[in-house]
Amino acid sequence: MKVACIQMNIILGEPDQNYEIAQKNIIEAANHQADTIVLPEMWNTGYALDQLDELADKNGEKTIELLTSLAKTYHVNIVGGSVATKKNGQFFNTMYVVDRFGNITAEYDKAHLFKLMDEHKFMSAGQKVNIFELDGVTCGGVICYDLRFPEWIRTHALKGANIMFIPAEWPKKRIDHWQLLLQARAVENQMFVVAVNRVGADQNNEFNGHSMVIAPWGELLVHDQTDAGIFYAQLDLQEIDRVRKTIPIFQDRRPELYFE
Repeated sequence: MKVACIQMNIILGEPDQNYEIAQKNIIEAANHQADTIVLPEMWNTGYALDQLDELADKNGEKTIELLTSLAKTYHVNIVGGSVATKKNGQFFNTMYVVDRFGNITAEYDKAHLFKLMDEHKFMSAGQKVNIFELDGVTCGGVICYDLRFPEWIRTHALKGANIMFIPAEWPKKRIDHWQLLLQARAVENQMFVVAVNRVGADQNNEFNGHSMVIAPWGELLVHDQTDAGIFYAQLDLQEIDRVRKTIPIFQDRRPELYFE
């Protein structure tokens, strides 16, 4: 699987401009024969949380229309990062995943809301795991702060996820944690991790990218990119079985000891 990481400079509170930027980048990545294209977190609005009533995508309609149309036209899978949505009178940080045929294969609301960016004051938390298939490969998807909860990633791994997609708006001042945690999640779960961060700044934070693609043994296939752009990696999916046979952690687990 060839993945494309779209490392965007998100324009705060300007969804129309951000949809144009996303569309342009998706088309470029598709023209470079990417199989799966990944966007960052909250790419439609940024963290303009106090404007969600006017900016959030109602029922995800605009996002779904854009992603399904592009996926069908260019025959690519799209892991739609996440967008601010309004559903049943509540606001969510929502990931949509679309397959090559334009089918919505997953809709996930961020489970762990980040209090340091006041997310919990404006948004509601999701209540379910996010497992889906792309090109016959079982995948999982979580969002930004979810990364800090190893049991949440392990839950997806135990449900069969071989690739974990993690869109984010992870600030520059904590970027060292980003790399450490991503590599740990890849190694401890023996899976590929495809993590897409943004660049630019909002009123409170600076973002410096460092989108990453990490192999199951921990190798960095994409890293250290600090500018806006599209970054590609080829995933050798047979590596997952090779690593899991070398150190069979899933066979050696003792869950009866873990949850006393």
